Parts: sequence; structure tokens; C-alpha cells
Amino acid sequence: MTNREDTPFKARKPATTVIHAGRKPAQNHGFVNTPVYRGSTVLFPTVAALEGRHQPFTYGRHGTPTVAALEDALRSLDGGAVTVLTSSGLEAITLAILAFVETGDHVLVTDSVYQPTRRFCETLLKRLGVETTYYDPLVGARIADLVRPNTRLVLTESPGSQTFEMQDIPAIAAVTRDRGLWLLMDNTWATPLYFRPLDHGVDVTIQAATKYIVGHADAMLGTVTANTRAARHLERAKEALGVCPGSEETFLGLRGLRTLDVRLERHNRQALEMARWLEARPEVAAVLHPALPSHPGHAIFARDFSGASGLFSVVLNPVPKTAVAAMLDGLALFGMGFSWGGYESLVIPFDAKPYRTATAWNPAGPTLRFHIGLESIEELKSDLEAGFARLHAAT
Repeated sequence: MTNREDTPFKARKPATTVIHAGRKPAQNHGFVNTPVYRGSTVLFPTVAALEGRHQPFTYGRHGTPTVAALEDALRSLDGGAVTVLTSSGLEAITLAILAFVETGDHVLVTDSVYQPTRRFCETLLKRLGVETTYYDPLVGARIADLVRPNTRLVLTESPGSQTFEMQDIPAIAAVTRDRGLWLLMDNTWATPLYFRPLDHGVDVTIQAATKYIVGHADAMLGTVTANTRAARHLERAKEALGVCPGSEETFLGLRGLRTLDVRLERHNRQALEMARWLEARPEVAAVLHPALPSHPGHAIFARDFSGASGLFSVVLNPVPKTAVAAMLDGLALFGMGFSWGGYESLVIPFDAKPYRTATAWNPAGPTLRFHIGLESIEELKSDLEAGFARLHAAT
């Protein structure tokens, strides 16, 4: 068997990379999948080797062959210099921020950011003496007006969490590059298959690998990939904070990665079909899906992204909260839960108003976030059709 590492992964298409990157069967007795390496202690053959750390693996916290396999694969997909795995998506975000800030710094964070990220900024980061300013996700190049002498980084997320605003990442990147700032992006929604932040001027790309990388709703995992300029900072922060993922979770990330391309293709197709179907419903005021021409950020999406995932939101026409509950409580195929990215369809009601400070969130009516899974799309529509009937009966 030819050594797959002989072919540069940057020359391969993503569908091939997710299958082959990080796999070295010859080093694992020919087995296709890298096995789960569990352990803390790693032995050295000599004093010289121990003192010089002259071997690939030195201690469980620093990595195992299982961890290295997934990091290698994700580094190839992201097109970065170094990838670090974490135990969750939130830990990936906090690690990435802490890698670049110090007391007295100022950071700019999109107002549509993942809510736990905002909580981190307003608690621990604030106690460390780092000030956060939230910015309008539609600001684009005008973010330059918010930069202070002590601004250190900009944290983006596009589309925005729950509310799906599209940011002009290249325009923001031009500002951060000109001002010598770090640009970080949460890219969980698109994954590197549909958008590669580092190719658009971002320094650090972050994913909650819990979502589409794992893909089966059975493991917590995060990933951070840095370009050459940022790699040293990320690696130092990882070592200082003792960040490491679990062995089983890493293996499940590797397992999920191998089917990422085919799963995303179906999530993309089914979610877009569902979004169009919902947009035509009389109960729906708006569908917040960037791939729809009706979405305010569609032009940016069409310019920069090669596809969409299964997650989007819907604004209903005004109805009582009890009617929404009647609709959702009786659903047979849509579960209600706070994660997404797995094979299953999900829905949650949400209200972003309490955690928006730089911009106003005033939808026409109640809002729902959908994740469209891999089930039959016709049966998913039938489930929602029955739900809308319950909504009308309770109005």
C-alpha cells in the first residue's frame, strides 16, 4: 500500500481529505483506523531520551497517536500550521482567546456570538482585566472605528449563533491585518468543507467538533487551528493550561470525520429544502437561512461559502407561547435539545433579546432554531405539518 502521507493534502479535494488525512495503517499493523490510545505515562528507553524528549510522544496530556491522527487530519482540512484538540467547543473558544490576550487588553466580539462565549468574556475574561466590546455583526470594514490602541483581537462567528447574520470576513480581515490584530472565527456551522477561514484572512479557526465532526451526538470535542503567525501562541497556551481531549472522544471524532462530507451534503440539501418549505408556510414570518436569496446576507454567503449545514432559524408570526409549546411538545421526529450537528433533527424555541447589547433583536414573533437531520425529508415535513395544526388549534 502506498503511503498516503506522500501526497500533499492541500492538493486533494475535501471529500478525499476527510477519508485519508491522519490515517497511517502501516504504523498500526495495517488496521484502517487509528486505535484508541489510553494512557498517561510514556516510557523512554534511556536517560538521554527522557531528558531530551527525543521521541514523538512524551506524556499523555501532550498527546497520543489517536490525538495526533485527528489533529493532522483537521490541520489538513483547515489549511493551518497547527491544530489543537480540546475537550469541548467552549474550551476551544476560551483557549483561543487566552492565547492572545493579557491584562489591559481590549477585544472585539460579535454581538451574535455563541452565548457561553459571551458569558466567558463577561466573567473570567473581565476578572483577568480584559475588556470586551460587542460589535454589530453587519459592521464589515467599519469595525476599524471600534479599534482602540489596546485592542488585541477580534472574535467573529458567521453566520451568527441562532440569528444567522452573515459577516464580511475578508473586509474585517483587511482591518485586523492593517492594525496588527488577531482575527479569530468560530466556524462550527460551515466546517472547513464549506468555508476555510484561514483562506480569507483569519488567523485562528475554531470548531465545536461536538457538532459535525463527531456527527453522532455522542461525544464532546473542540478544535482550534492556527496559521503560521499564530501557531506559537496557541501551542504555548495549550501547554500552560493543560488542555487535552479524552481518548474515546478523540476516536469518535476520527470516526465521525470519515463521513463528514457525505453527511454535510445531505444536511445541506435537506435543510435548504425544509427552509424553502417553511418560507412558504402562512405561519412563518421569516426563515433565517443564509443560502436563501431572501436572507439579507445571501450575497456574502454566495461569494464566500461553498455550502450550508443543517442549522437555521425561523421567525413565526405572532402567536401565544402556549401555541408554540403545543406545536413542539407533540413532535415525533424532532427532538428538543441544546446541541446540534448529529444525525438527528432538533428544534428549540429561543429569544436572543436578553443577550444582545450592541444591536437590537426584535423579531416579528416567536423564534425557533431547527437542525435538519438525516431522516426522510417528507416525514420531517409531515411531523411539522401536524405541529402547525396543533399550533392553530391552541391559538
